[in-house]
Amino acid sequence: MNKRGKLYIVLTTLAVIGIVALEYSKPKQVNWFPSYAKQHKIPFGTYVFHAQLKRLFSKENIIDIDSPPYEYLNENNEINGTYVFINNNVEFGEAELDKLLDWTSKGNTLFVASSNFEAHLLDTLNLNTSIINTINDFNNNYQLQLKNNNLDHTIFTFDKANYVYHFNKIDTLQTSVISIIDNHDKETLFREEKINIIKQSFGNGDIILSTFPQAFTNYFILNSPNNNYTAGLTSYIDSSKPIYLDNYYKSGKSFYSSPLYIFLNTKELKWAYYIMLIGVVVYIIFEGKRKQRAIPIVKPLRNQTIDFTRTIANMYYEKGQHNDIAHHKVQHFLDYIRTHLYLNTNTLDDEFIKNLAARSNNTVEDTRYVFKTIENFSQKTQLNSIELEKLNTLIETFKSNNT
Repeated sequence: MNKRGKLYIVLTTLAVIGIVALEYSKPKQVNWFPSYAKQHKIPFGTYVFHAQLKRLFSKENIIDIDSPPYEYLNENNEINGTYVFINNNVEFGEAELDKLLDWTSKGNTLFVASSNFEAHLLDTLNLNTSIINTINDFNNNYQLQLKNNNLDHTIFTFDKANYVYHFNKIDTLQTSVISIIDNHDKETLFREEKINIIKQSFGNGDIILSTFPQAFTNYFILNSPNNNYTAGLTSYIDSSKPIYLDNYYKSGKSFYSSPLYIFLNTKELKWAYYIMLIGVVVYIIFEGKRKQRAIPIVKPLRNQTIDFTRTIANMYYEKGQHNDIAHHKVQHFLDYIRTHLYLNTNTLDDEFIKNLAARSNNTVEDTRYVFKTIENFSQKTQLNSIELEKLNTLIETFKSNNT
């Protein structure tokens, strides 16, 4: 390897080391994806909530459900307790929602925390929702307060939302308010309290709806004293009965099917993978340049068949062996009929003449004339050049009509 090649390798190595050093020194960006998955420790995961739930309640009563609620309730129609749904958006199918409402009316509790709800559910409960959309983009301080006199009345703060939903229409006779949402700057957003969590009786059971699913995320719970707000909400869950935690309606995946996830999700393994790819590229460039050789051009052998045939023909013609040339010409013509027109030439009768004429685009008369001429010439002991040329012209004209 010459000096220039070695210089390229050194510069590439230094560049890779510099990139790795910069990436290691750069602070890791926070992942604000609204996952709500129980195994995720990112700000909007629910790892802490699940851990605290198992600490506060009996582990035997906490059941994780990974299948759709319609399918689970259809297979387990005798269960009772509280079915909890937490996600930034929970969209039930109509048949699925009817199944949940029917199960709730039998003395169970349906707990749904979602930014918004289907029209079918809101119409059934005589509710309506609206959105408060702000322009500060993720830098707002919303104030939350529980309205139950038996719970902590501290004003809790959430500062990572650019919009919130609230209930602007409720049935006051059947609906009780659990929590309200407010904003510290009443001049820029809204002046009155907004209801964000309600409880309503449904048959022999209860339905709790929350437009603030962020209350169950890691970021909210770990900001003290917000954990008291979440604890107040969970107090509405009957701890003596099973608690069914939905893992189906989640924005975050419960598992990753890509084998590269482990590499790309771990900083050290990710850069080991990148360095390996860069090394492979460098190896291909320099090794390929060093070992690549010019491939010699091998000329194919020349086809001498036509020249050989022309030489033999000239030899016969110059010696005046016209009968031999005519014989070979006729044999080649018969071979042409067998290989191109797929006819047997053993019997040259009228049936053969008609079939040959049809397949070669010649008339029956012309076809019969060609074979009559061949028969006449074959009976002669000596042919002259004029007769040979006539035979050749007849055969070539006959063959040209087939193209």
